[in-house]
Amino acid sequence: MKRSVPSGRYTKFLLYLVVVVLVNIAGMTLFFRGDLTANRIYSLSEPSREVVSTLSEPLTVKAFFTDNLPPPYNNIERYLNDLLQEYAIAGNRYFNFQFYNVSSEDDATARENQEVAAGYGISPVQIQKFEQDEVKFQMAYMGLALIHGDVIETIPTITATDGLEFEITAAIRKMNNKISALLSLEDDIAVKLFLSSSLQAVGPYMNLAGLPELSGKVRALVDELNRKTFGRLRFESLDPTRSTEAAEAARGYGVLALEWNEFSDRQGRTIPADKGYAGIIVEHGGKAEALPLISVMRLPIFGTQYQLADVESLQDAINETVENLININEEIGYLADHGTRPLRGGGGMPGQPQGEGLSRFEGLLSESYSVREVFLKEAGVPEGLPTLIIARPTEPFSEYALYQIDQYLMKGRNLAIFLDRFQEAMPTQQSRMMGQSQYRPIDSGLEKLLAHYGLDVKAAFVLDKNSFRQDVPRAFGGGERPLYFAPIIKNEFINKDVPFLQNVKGLVMLKASPVTANEQTIAANGLQAVNLFSSSPRSWEMSGQVDLNPMFIQPPRNDGAFQQQALAYLVEGSFPSYFADQPVPEKEVPEPADPPGDPLDESDPASGVDMSQIESGPVTIPRGRPGKIFLIGTSEILRDNILDAEGRSPNAQFVMNVIDALNGREAYAVMRSKAQRFNPLQETEPATRTTIKAVNIAGLPVLVVLCGLLVWYRRSARKRVIQEMFNH
Repeated sequence: MKRSVPSGRYTKFLLYLVVVVLVNIAGMTLFFRGDLTANRIYSLSEPSREVVSTLSEPLTVKAFFTDNLPPPYNNIERYLNDLLQEYAIAGNRYFNFQFYNVSSEDDATARENQEVAAGYGISPVQIQKFEQDEVKFQMAYMGLALIHGDVIETIPTITATDGLEFEITAAIRKMNNKISALLSLEDDIAVKLFLSSSLQAVGPYMNLAGLPELSGKVRALVDELNRKTFGRLRFESLDPTRSTEAAEAARGYGVLALEWNEFSDRQGRTIPADKGYAGIIVEHGGKAEALPLISVMRLPIFGTQYQLADVESLQDAINETVENLININEEIGYLADHGTRPLRGGGGMPGQPQGEGLSRFEGLLSESYSVREVFLKEAGVPEGLPTLIIARPTEPFSEYALYQIDQYLMKGRNLAIFLDRFQEAMPTQQSRMMGQSQYRPIDSGLEKLLAHYGLDVKAAFVLDKNSFRQDVPRAFGGGERPLYFAPIIKNEFINKDVPFLQNVKGLVMLKASPVTANEQTIAANGLQAVNLFSSSPRSWEMSGQVDLNPMFIQPPRNDGAFQQQALAYLVEGSFPSYFADQPVPEKEVPEPADPPGDPLDESDPASGVDMSQIESGPVTIPRGRPGKIFLIGTSEILRDNILDAEGRSPNAQFVMNVIDALNGREAYAVMRSKAQRFNPLQETEPATRTTIKAVNIAGLPVLVVLCGLLVWYRRSARKRVIQEMFNH
């Protein structure tokens, strides 16, 4: 007899089949991804989502990566692919990306892609790989280009994943700003080439081949740039040799001038005396910047050498200059007088140590901001600057200069102050023999302004037993030597309640002074003061006669001399004016050498009005709108030997995070330091380390023995139970 299969089984089978199909359809259409990393480094930050979701035109990313790269580069392409997918999800149909095959030299498509990469300025870089105990070198493509309309931005080399999201988001934001700025221009941007035809006669003798073709090459690269800038560049070629007006304009712009006397070459040809100009001027809106066409180098033995600028680098230089002139980035002020550290150049004033320039700091600032130098003595603080940076003023501020800074803060602006209380002076002959530098106290007058707000930088250096250690050459004994004036700020002493410091896990200070906040004054002014980080509890102060020679610094023997010191503060709120109850200080105007006529009278003879009887209302803002002050007792952390050019070190990220936080970009600051290459292990006490070692060495074998005994006991118990069952 044939068995019948219940119909319920078929119903369940069909139901399960339908559920499986529906689950697969849902999995294909619905996308979900979880990021369990501590800082969510594989997920887009909010600024990235915002900048890509507001795209109004398609943005395409072309990535050029060599396949099968060795560690640690093999993870970069995978991370970049995942990151671009996140951008594509947030950007919807306006964001697209594609990876191009550039790996094979024999493949025609790969060769074409390599040419495309070269057109975007992406070239292969040399990397190391290890194969069978051998170090080999490989040329690899690791770059990408972003195309948004006619605007192109490139990241030519990507050798690490940390900070990659910030670079891409900053590039997209820059492109959006550039497009908006170009479309809103009322007048074109003038690119003027000043090139004297007289230089062609002496060009071959100055190793300047290619002068006759230079004008055409510059015109061609400007035309190429015009295709990327909506045609807003206007090129003009001027010959100062044939035009007197062009020569006067070249002198007015400060274009490089070359002049030579009559001479004869080896063939007996006579070159008459003449002069010429060579340079490029980019001008718009009353502002002009000069780009050199010929670089002059004075070398020992060889004498003066001349070199013509590379045409490809000129294109990048013109593009960067155009971006500066149209202000595609938000402006930020930097105090350039009162003896502050110069942004450019490596030397200071006579009697000061060399290497004072902050070129790397300026480079990092220029990636996100347009840096504008501020001269208080001449014109004051320009309107519209959200933040003013003051780095190591050494000259005293006049009352009027302090008034300008005070009222700038009252307008709801921000101050980033890197204040040194000592200035390193040129050592005397005797101290030079001892290897000592002299440190003279600085009193710029800014201290009393800060004291009124409730802040103070003590005239002392913070020394710390937890400090950077310097390698000593073998000639001097070898080993390591602690530099107590370079404290290492551990992760536990960094305020993690501040968002832009959450991912900063260590810092190195240098010649820092303690910063204090007067709690009573802060509370009375209605302000909020936050200590950003401190030295270790094993730190002490050096004041009075300062000697930072590592050979002569010894930590105190008395434990009571050690004390943790606050090194940086962030204060925000409505600050009270220092000049609220004082008359407006008079501006110091230098007296002319020979004043014309009689001194001015307070009455106007033409109108007969006594000017002394006219009174003006109050112009001083007694209490300002909400603003911020960042204060740290050192400017050494801004120097080129402390900051890295890529901005990936903890110190560089900290400095830029502070600037971003002052300018309302705290989310960008958090994103910048989201992926950290510096991840120190959590420090433990000696007893804890001993316990962990003991557990690792003896604990695991003991655990195995205990597990064996437990198994033996359970088996014996089971055996006894079975025996009892059969005995009954």
